[in-house]
Amino acid sequence: MTSSRPYLIRAMYQWMVDNGTTPHLLVDATDDKVQIPRRYVENNKIVLNIGPMAVQGLTLGNEDVSFNAKFAGNPMEIVVPVEYVMAIYTRENGQGMMFGDDEDQPPPGPENKPSSRPSLRVVK
Repeated sequence: MTSSRPYLIRAMYQWMVDNGTTPHLLVDATDDKVQIPRRYVENNKIVLNIGPMAVQGLTLGNEDVSFNAKFAGNPMEIVVPVEYVMAIYTRENGQGMMFGDDEDQPPPGPENKPSSRPSLRVVK
């Protein structure tokens, strides 16, 4: 099954823009696959304003988020693989969605069962 993350990013982005707020991405900047201005990285993370007034050519794809933006007056193409998007939230009130590391892990099935037997207990 495909990852739900890009679909959730698109939905949250549209909801934020429809409500007149400014969407931001919190990005894990530890990998070279993430094409960002490295001088703005703090604690291996970067926050990117992806609001319509801040970027051009925004693409919220299934594999990555890409756009053009200016940093200190210099144009740059940004490419962030969706697995490195840690959160999407609004600047105005912080509402949004965080993504966990195990977001796309398959649920336990016959081929990857836990080693111990499941147990049930009554809770009153």
